[in-house]
Amino acid sequence: DFIEEQITLVTVLEQKGYTYVIDDGVYFDTSKFSRYADFAHLDLDAIKKGARVEYNVQKLNPSDFALWKFSPKDEKRDMQWQSPWGVGFPGWHLECSAMALAKLGPTIDIHAGGIDHIAVHHTNEIAQSECANDAPFANYWLHNNHMLSNGTKISKSLNNGYTLNDIYNKGYSANDFRMLLLQSHYRTESNFSWDNLQSAKNRLANWANIACLRWQITVSNLDYNGQYINAITKITNALSNDLDTPTALVEAEKSLNYAEVNGVTEQTVNDFTKFLEHIQSSLGLEVLSKDINNDQKQILAKRKNARDNNDWQESDNLRNLLLEQGIEVKDTKIGQIWYRAN
Repeated sequence: DFIEEQITLVTVLEQKGYTYVIDDGVYFDTSKFSRYADFAHLDLDAIKKGARVEYNVQKLNPSDFALWKFSPKDEKRDMQWQSPWGVGFPGWHLECSAMALAKLGPTIDIHAGGIDHIAVHHTNEIAQSECANDAPFANYWLHNNHMLSNGTKISKSLNNGYTLNDIYNKGYSANDFRMLLLQSHYRTESNFSWDNLQSAKNRLANWANIACLRWQITVSNLDYNGQYINAITKITNALSNDLDTPTALVEAEKSLNYAEVNGVTEQTVNDFTKFLEHIQSSLGLEVLSKDINNDQKQILAKRKNARDNNDWQESDNLRNLLLEQGIEVKDTKIGQIWYRAN
C-alpha cells in the first residue's frame, strides 16, 4: 500500500545527492550524513576494519544500506514492483520512514522499539528520514530490553518460547501477564517463568481484593492526610520518569496496604476510588469490581450479627453461602470484609 511513497522517498534522497546505484540496488551513502554514527555511538572505523567480506564490494562504505534492491534477473519474486531504477523491492528500513512520513509527518513524537534495532535499523531510519525531510525524525526514543524465559534467551532451538494461548490455557489472564511485565523496567531484562507469573497473579489478586474496600465504608478515627491523592501524583511522577513502572507499582501498593490496615471511611472513599481509577487507567491493571447485591449485603449483615452473638456455626454457614456466590469473607481488625473469589 505504501510502495509509491517509498519510491518517492528514495527519489528525494537521490535528488539531494545521498544515493548511488550499484549492481544489486540503490544505496544510501552514509558518509554524506555527518551525524550517522551519533545515535548508536558507532565506531565506523572499527566497522570498516572488521568488514572482511562485503556482501557487495561495490559499496562505498561498510555502513551503507540498501534503499531499493533489484530483483534477481533470473527469477521472479513474489513481491516486486516497477521503479525508476528497475524492478525490485524496498530495502529493510525504507518502509518505516515512508509510512511514518505519510501518516505522522516529518517528525514524530515517540519512537519505540527493541534495543537490537538501535545500531542498524533505527540508525538508518534516522539517516534517510532526516536527510529527506530536513527535520528531526523523532523527539523521543524508547528502547525496550528483552524478556528471558526461565533466565535464558528465548530461541526456537531451545523450544522455550510461549504464546498468549499457552498463558490463557494455564488459567492466567492478560491482566496477570501485564503485572509481570510492569514489575521490570522496560529498559532492563525481564524473566518469564510460570512461578513468576503466578506471583504476579497473586499480587494483582491481592490488589483487587483491597479495591473491594471502596464498597465497604468503615467507621474510623483515622487522621487522613491525603494519602490516595498523593499516591496519584507519585505514580504519575514515576511514569513520567522514563516509564518507571516498578516504582509506580510500589507507590500504588503502599496506599493499597494503607487502605487494608485502616479501612475506607466516608472521608476517604472518594479519594480511594480516584486512586483506584488512576491505577487502572495509567497502568492498565484492572482492579475495579462491582458492588455486591442487596441480598448478599443482607447475608453479610446476618453474619455480623451471628458473630456478635458468638453463633460461630451460623457465621460459617453464611460465609459458605456467600462463597457459593463467588464472594469470600475475611475477618480483620477493621471488621468483616468481602472480596471477589479468585
